[in-house]
Amino acid sequence: MALAAQQKGYEYLAICDHSQRITIAHGLNAKRLAAQMEEIDRLNEDFTDFTLLKGAEVDILENGTLDFPNEILARLDLTVCAIHSQFNLPRRQQTERIIKAMDNPHFNILAHPTGRLLNQRPPYDIDMEQIMVAAFERGCVLELNAQPIRLDFTDLHCKMAKDLGVNVAISTDAHRTTDLDFMRFGLDQARRGWLEPHHLLNTSPLRVLKKQLIRK
Repeated sequence: MALAAQQKGYEYLAICDHSQRITIAHGLNAKRLAAQMEEIDRLNEDFTDFTLLKGAEVDILENGTLDFPNEILARLDLTVCAIHSQFNLPRRQQTERIIKAMDNPHFNILAHPTGRLLNQRPPYDIDMEQIMVAAFERGCVLELNAQPIRLDFTDLHCKMAKDLGVNVAISTDAHRTTDLDFMRFGLDQARRGWLEPHHLLNTSPLRVLKKQLIRK
């Protein structure tokens, strides 16, 4: 993945495997995540003008807590936090679940914010404007997931984020090197929603990105 990202001219790539709750995706427990972070550190010693970022796709549990303790989250460069269960909670409860998770100072990016899978699963019921206001207040970012089956952060959501001053991260959610090509779908969606490079987290150079990931 690092080599493929370098071939695309990227300055950095975040590695964000699932956390332990998602057993179907062989989610990492604390021990395996620690081993992965050590391996990333070793690889970074050999790279020139490229950095692998230590991340994790951390499950948001039903009560709004995150799937790893803070002492583990603090060791990561960034977190991508997501709902993968209890999709049918009432609108208010689902919204409060996400906002409570955002209260954690180690929460950086809300992954696939509506949970929609095209032709498979409808979006869960949330108050997107309330979530965006909470994200702005806390310095959190919303993901535009470029996987063709997702694209659940719509052009209207992009425009709302722009109007409310919330940054967006375009993610390929790549499970293999060829998935990095999905970035073009995310860019198309962002353009439909009137987003420009300065509205997007991962158009920034690495030194700026690291500053942007520091919570307010």
